[in-house]
Amino acid sequence: MELHGDERIDYLLAEEDMRIIQSPSVFAFSLDAVLLAKFAYVPIKRGNILDLCTGNGVIPLFLTRRSSSPILGVEIQERLYDMAVRNVDLNQIGEQVSIQQGDLRDMPAVLGHGRFDVVTCNPPYFPTPKEDELNVNEHLAIARHEIHCTLEEVVWACSRLVKPGGKVSLVHRPGRLIEIIELFRKYRLEPKRIQFVYPRVGKEANMLLIEGARDGKPDVKMLPPLFIYNEQNEYTPQLKEILYG
Repeated sequence: MELHGDERIDYLLAEEDMRIIQSPSVFAFSLDAVLLAKFAYVPIKRGNILDLCTGNGVIPLFLTRRSSSPILGVEIQERLYDMAVRNVDLNQIGEQVSIQQGDLRDMPAVLGHGRFDVVTCNPPYFPTPKEDELNVNEHLAIARHEIHCTLEEVVWACSRLVKPGGKVSLVHRPGRLIEIIELFRKYRLEPKRIQFVYPRVGKEANMLLIEGARDGKPDVKMLPPLFIYNEQNEYTPQLKEILYG
């Protein structure tokens, strides 16, 4: 497998027979992607899955361990798209996973409305700051800031792409929870499950997992909190189970 620049091939956590191409200067997956892939509802056999802002394809890779349904990843950055394509080839999962380059705002027109049973997305977390405050690394700036898509555009696209009754799952920052709920309901996604992630007991939550159902009835479940570290600064048993099985 050809590598470019500072790319490396890593194990995909506990998946000893899966590898992933990453780059510290372009894209390397983090805990939020792992937690979203674990949190999201996915059909075991039947149904179509879509992952927006797929990066190097890490979430589709994880989801192949939970589902045999077709999975499509969409990524706007050409460099990351190329990494995702090579990750599919590297793991020989091309019969199940495909990658498409494009802007998520165009996907309802390109892919069709209501085509997917499940849509996942790990979107940029932060509104675009002033130009002199942006990360000088273009790849990291696009991944972290709403340069190519706002939160509203993400929710709008998810709503158009998912089937009535289908599920949409996002990972985001707790500070934008109210905004996310308002946008979900604006675009006919009824919040169904919410989980807060905390760095450790006694600290504020720094991550949010939320699932909505297209045209669902009001009834939201607040899942138990997830703590990352214990008092010894080690991963909690709950997180170890998620990461390593």
